[in-house]
Amino acid sequence: MTMLRNLDRPFSALLLCATIAAGCSSGESSAGGPEPQIAPATTSGAETPAPLAQVEGKEVVYEANGTQLKGFIAYPANATGKRPGVLVIHEWWGHTDYVRMRAQKLAELGYVALALDMYGEGKQAAHPEDATKMMMEVMGNLEVATKRFGAAKALLESDPRTDATRIAAVGYCMGGAVALNMARAGTDLDAIAVFHGNLATQQPMAAGAYKGKILVASGGADPFVPPEQVQAFEKEMQAAGADYKLDLYPNAKHAFTNPDATENGEKFKIPLAYDAQADAESWKKLEELLAQVWPAS
Repeated sequence: MTMLRNLDRPFSALLLCATIAAGCSSGESSAGGPEPQIAPATTSGAETPAPLAQVEGKEVVYEANGTQLKGFIAYPANATGKRPGVLVIHEWWGHTDYVRMRAQKLAELGYVALALDMYGEGKQAAHPEDATKMMMEVMGNLEVATKRFGAAKALLESDPRTDATRIAAVGYCMGGAVALNMARAGTDLDAIAVFHGNLATQQPMAAGAYKGKILVASGGADPFVPPEQVQAFEKEMQAAGADYKLDLYPNAKHAFTNPDATENGEKFKIPLAYDAQADAESWKKLEELLAQVWPAS
């Protein structure tokens, strides 16, 4: 992640960021809702694809509504035939090395993964205040967010290595909110995975709107995704008849999958922290999800 400069009110900025990502206040109450599932240490037994030895990647440039976007596509070099594709959506910091690393890890599993660009020109935030401003420009305008996501999806589908009939999306923090909002809008995706993303919305998923699977990995100690928000999300998914799974990691804070989170959290006094166990377990759940959705991959 890009090194960050000091900021007077980092916690407030990040909280504002989370609120904008949801398109509403995260204080929506749903007392008495079902309890989220505590993520077990054991796996479900689903088979996952064996990692491929060699991965290649390249930067890509594409466009949405006149804005140049800069992404990174990673793919297994020694795979034969077309492979399922996965869109990887970045945190509020922008298109950093972290999101590229996640794309490369997916390519190691045999998928074609595109780390997309939601800000344009591959921009990265220099500090939380910049991140908030850039996020507001995108998440405050659903049309812009949808077009930029759609442009990335079209690019991935058109790649000669990709099976365009098998596409999923994975998002982190802000990117998780993007992925979830695309599912709410009924975007054709076989699956989405949301890692420590805001779950609130003013536009709940309509019944039957999304046909794919949903995986949510959330931290039990994440103040930006409080219990009442989790409960409201579960009610929303149940009302929509969605095929979803919510894994709650009790001691994990916000951004628990990012190895840079602890350093940035301490520096700016924001409740961010890397959690190696939650990271590993939630990644295993993602592997299992994709293996279930694409069993022949």
